[in-house]
Amino acid sequence: MASLYIFAGISHFRNPKFFLAITPPWVPFPEKVNMIVGCIEIILGIALFFPSIRFYAVWGIIALLIAVFPANIYHFIKAKRKGKAVIPTLIRLPFQAIFIYWAYSFL
Repeated sequence: MASLYIFAGISHFRNPKFFLAITPPWVPFPEKVNMIVGCIEIILGIALFFPSIRFYAVWGIIALLIAVFPANIYHFIKAKRKGKAVIPTLIRLPFQAIFIYWAYSFL
């Protein structure tokens, strides 16, 4: 799981256009938010490697997954409107709960 979040965080810097395209229009300063989310994912991913702070990393990941869920909904709505990638973005929505449970299982 740590590798997943580190990779996802790095992706925010390597491919910011993807993340900016799925950022809801009501998010202020989307470029900065994208970088902040990327940094948070990297930090939380690294923190999972340390048993002394893993508890906090897990709760941070759960909070992050909840915080970014509106972007996943927006991504699905946008895909549906364009008629592209509708099924993958729809399938992604319940995966958020699975990722939350996965993180919780590390407690």
